[in-house]
Amino acid sequence: MIHRLRAEDWREYRALRLEMLEDTPLAYLETLESALGRPDSDWQARTRRANQPGSTAYVAVERATGRWLGAMNAFVAADPTRVMLVSVYITPDARGRAAGVADMLLDAVIAWARDRPNAQALRLEVHEDNPRARAYYERRGFVLTGRSVPYALDRTQKDLEMELPLV
Repeated sequence: MIHRLRAEDWREYRALRLEMLEDTPLAYLETLESALGRPDSDWQARTRRANQPGSTAYVAVERATGRWLGAMNAFVAADPTRVMLVSVYITPDARGRAAGVADMLLDAVIAWARDRPNAQALRLEVHEDNPRARAYYERRGFVLTGRSVPYALDRTQKDLEMELPLV
């Protein structure tokens, strides 16, 4: 089941975020150590922020067990023609085409992005050493823009920009 992240989901979101940072540390701009040190009030603020105008987060929850399987966040960039896809994570046992979790989450984000006034593209940054994620995004129609930015946690590495046209 896919639903928007709610403010009251902060405990589940925290648990999933800690799992994300442990499983795929190079995919995020935060370390596990820093996340572990955050107070509950910070996690509560994060889930509230996901429901502010211009921001969203979707989560995948297994119906039978209530276990969280993944999440994707998005926000309207400073340039309102661009929506940024961030904090993407699927638990290891829910990955792959057969499970369909990533596709359901991305479909929800794309639909949300298309509803933003002026939005023309969904943009993301993927670490240069994350070929699995890059291949997934390419399969879904994202293309490399040719731009890159230094990876925030190690400026000798790069995040590659990819974009999906929305119009």
